[in-house]
Amino acid sequence: MLALLDNIMWHVLTGPHARFSAGAATAKRYASGFSPILGFADSTRPDFDALRPFAAVGEHFYCSDWSGAAPAGWRLDAETTMFQMLWDSALPDADAAPEAVALGPEHAATALALAELTRPGPFGPRTLELGDYIGVFEGDHLIAMAGERMFAGTLREISGVCTHPDHQGRGLARRLMLELVRREMQRGQTPFLHVMRANESAHGLYRRMGFVDHRETVVRVVSRVD
Repeated sequence: MLALLDNIMWHVLTGPHARFSAGAATAKRYASGFSPILGFADSTRPDFDALRPFAAVGEHFYCSDWSGAAPAGWRLDAETTMFQMLWDSALPDADAAPEAVALGPEHAATALALAELTRPGPFGPRTLELGDYIGVFEGDHLIAMAGERMFAGTLREISGVCTHPDHQGRGLARRLMLELVRREMQRGQTPFLHVMRANESAHGLYRRMGFVDHRETVVRVVSRVD
């Protein structure tokens, strides 16, 4: 099952989230409105030509595992590395986040605003439809959230973890994550996540919580230019 992580985006977009995808036999993307992520049948030799009819000029996408120059008609906008991490600890205690509220389509605008402010990773107005997303409100303001995005086999990704800068240091995101870990383990799933190498504070926090590094891989942002 862990072998799915070596090309998780492809297994997600051709598996449980195929109904949320668009693309061809060798290249897939989340449909417009969801997280702008690409998956390829061969992630080390991505077939960008097959993806062209499904990507607008100027659209930015995240993809991983390949290196070298961008293919004709595409531009490499950013490159770094990220860690895939797996949960390797006991079932968290119940009621880790009793104040958590389920986030649905009616919360799309406020969730997107928080994601744009804090930049937890690729996020779109329909990302909340991909799994359980929960958040903490202060009055009418969403101040922290976390949710589930990728899903393949028994692997379930925790994603969209963020806290408004004015409310950091209270452990809100950590408690939301533990609530999601508990839900996933009770379903018989293995929680995993991605964290950028440069985000050392988050990487350290996740290790202290009970996640362990599975592998480090290249992640790139690309856009279609013609």
